[in-house]
Amino acid sequence: MIHCQPTALPGVVVVEASVHRDDRGFFLELFHAESFAEAGLPSTFAQSNHSRSVRGTLRGLHYQLEQPQGKLVRPLSGCIFDVVVDVRRSSPHFGQWVGVTLDAGDGRAVYVPPGFAHGFLVQSDVADLWYQCTTTYHHASDRSLVWNDPDIAIAWPLHGQVPLLSAKDASAPTIRTATVYP
Repeated sequence: MIHCQPTALPGVVVVEASVHRDDRGFFLELFHAESFAEAGLPSTFAQSNHSRSVRGTLRGLHYQLEQPQGKLVRPLSGCIFDVVVDVRRSSPHFGQWVGVTLDAGDGRAVYVPPGFAHGFLVQSDVADLWYQCTTTYHHASDRSLVWNDPDIAIAWPLHGQVPLLSAKDASAPTIRTATVYP
């Protein structure tokens, strides 16, 4: 059974699964098609991804323009600060963001619908993330925004540290100059 908690950005949902704990550890359902369909979330996914990152790694902010992906993001190990930004120019929420701390084993995931950029900051020594994507990855559709865009003003919990970035993420455009959704 899942519980869906809406965020300040319409369509972006924190999905909470029941966690069953005992002396051996815990069990939770990562995905249940019928429960997702009943909640109005995608019940089929075309691709699964797994990423591993070390403390201080900041990945994002990524989105796919021509072949947009919805993403269900859940940490399998570690803790992240997960961020979603509305990149639909016609939206009243354009350029707004929400951030959610996700910890492995807490039963929480974030659903990122098409039309939103996604990124995360690793807060534990290592974090493994599992992504379920509604469409397959299409390299030519891949876009990104710079993580520290002053117009978006994300309050990353960096505590004065400089994040570990890929060259692509470090040189990404701002939301003012990026190609975004209409």
